[in-house]
Parts: sequence; structure tokens; C-alpha cells
Amino acid sequence: MTFHLSTPAEILHTLGVRLREQRLAQSLTQRELAQMAGLSLGALRKLESDGQCSLETLVRVAQALGLLEALDDLFVLKRQSIAQMEQVDLVSRRQRAPRKRAS
Repeated sequence: MTFHLSTPAEILHTLGVRLREQRLAQSLTQRELAQMAGLSLGALRKLESDGQCSLETLVRVAQALGLLEALDDLFVLKRQSIAQMEQVDLVSRRQRAPRKRAS
């Protein structure tokens, strides 16, 4: 599934389903994964059922499942042309606000 035309709720649900599939592929129970991730069983169940969780919960589960590498490309700036790289460079330079002139 591509997330391009999905609603936020659909994306969250899909992520929960994918994490459940990863857990099952590793033959882990929800209780075992919750303990490994340092989470309550309810937090893990909520994540798997509808994707609702904190960012920390998502990272803990990904870490416990050995999926941190999957997060490596998340939100990485993708530079596709020299012009785009130059634009990013201009934006990333520190800018100072103009000084106020004394009247």
C-alpha cells in the first residue's frame, strides 16, 4: 500500500497491521513484545489494532522487533537536482534578522 492518497487514520491502521505482522513473523505474543519494548499490553494492543500510539511507543516497538533500520530513511531530505541542493544550502544557512535602526 502506498500512503500517497491515504488518510492519516488509514496510514496509522496500516502501520499497526504491519507491526503485528512483524511480531507474528518473529513468533512473539503481544505480551512478550510489550515486555521487550517496556510497554503495557494495552498500549501494544492499541498500536496493533488502530495504529494509535505515541512516537516513543512506535520507536520502542520498532527497536524491540529489530526494525530500527526501517526508520533510517524516514523524513530524510531527498535532493534530486543541483538546483534543489543549492536551494537547500541557501535555506540551511543561518540567517540573522535585520537590526533595528535607532530613531
